Amino acid sequence: MTDIKSLEHPTLKVPYEILNKKFRSAQKVLDREVSHVTSSLGEVDRVVGDAVDRVAITQQLDNIKEQLVQLKSKGGESIIDETRIAEVTKKRAAHLKQGCVEDQSPVQEKQWRKVRLDRMLVEYFLRQGFYSTAIELARSSGIEDLTNIEVFLTAREVEESLSRGDITKCLAWCHDNKSKLRKMKSTLEFQVRLQEFLELVKCDNRLEAVRHAKKFLSTDDSVHLGIVQQGMGLLAFPLSTVIQPYKDLLDSNRWQSLIQQFRQENYRLHQLSSQSMFTVALQSGLASLKTPHCYKQNFVLSGLPGMGIMQEIRHRPTLPERNPECPVCHPALNTLAISLPYAHCSQSRLVCNMTGRALNENNHPMMLPNGYVYGEQALEVQARQNDGQVICPRTKEIYSFKDAEKVYIM
Repeated sequence: MTDIKSLEHPTLKVPYEILNKKFRSAQKVLDREVSHVTSSLGEVDRVVGDAVDRVAITQQLDNIKEQLVQLKSKGGESIIDETRIAEVTKKRAAHLKQGCVEDQSPVQEKQWRKVRLDRMLVEYFLRQGFYSTAIELARSSGIEDLTNIEVFLTAREVEESLSRGDITKCLAWCHDNKSKLRKMKSTLEFQVRLQEFLELVKCDNRLEAVRHAKKFLSTDDSVHLGIVQQGMGLLAFPLSTVIQPYKDLLDSNRWQSLIQQFRQENYRLHQLSSQSMFTVALQSGLASLKTPHCYKQNFVLSGLPGMGIMQEIRHRPTLPERNPECPVCHPALNTLAISLPYAHCSQSRLVCNMTGRALNENNHPMMLPNGYVYGEQALEVQARQNDGQVICPRTKEIYSFKDAEKVYIM
């Protein structure tokens, strides 16, 4: 229940924001159409008030009929869109509600977790740009309504157009979400207009660049004023200038900066986190299991006495100690978890290096003559297989099981 509350906020928030946007857009369209009908009705009243002109009245009534048909058509389209988004929201709420049920069977819980993992993977693939893989996974798992594929596909079109140096789709996106972007105090549209100005300068069309700046970059905002002044100063420099900050303004990498800014603004607009839910869940899981033992190095010794051991230590490589049941000890996940914090453990636990099982009253810690400690169960299994002999996995030394002594920890 706790992880659902902390991680699943965007699952319901995204369709809600889309529904809210469609409702407001439909409201504006319907208000405009109603105003047209109202205006036409007023025109009919005016015509009727004068001398009766059947032709004029007929034309006005036909016009009103067309306007009503158009109003009905647009209203029907809006209802269909809003109903579809509402159904998506309802399905997602039902999915999350199912995960909060405490008395469900193990099979149901496992199935729900599988669906949730598929959702996480779909979102991760979309964020990484693997759109075909994400769509195929969602289709094969039957979770299209539980994912935000439509949002990311729309964003992909804008990002691809920006990568080609085309700002048309980005400006259209900014216009569609103008009110929300204004509330977020977004600078995306300003940066896009600035890039349009810079492209005119690059084409040596400086007069048109000045006209563009007067129309779109005129501002008294202190946040934008500095960059506008730099842009105006660029008009006095050649395109080959190496003087900062004008060199950076002409750099083609600004397009990539625009793409990154659009991506972040799109996440904020739809209440999406900067990281995918899969990444957050994976990092949380690894951090909760990570211990210093996962990165402890072990020397491979041959058991030679005296200086021979020291020479063996010098010349042989170090190998990490691995717990076979610890995910963080896996080579791939071990690398991913390097930058994560260690798990907070208020109580220490002893774990057998051979089996990864806890050392307790049912699996007593046993010390071999060389000083290494293992679980009694693991040594008993070795002894049964090797006629009472056990092999230390660290030093490869062979001892009799009877030589192992119990360890008592206070």
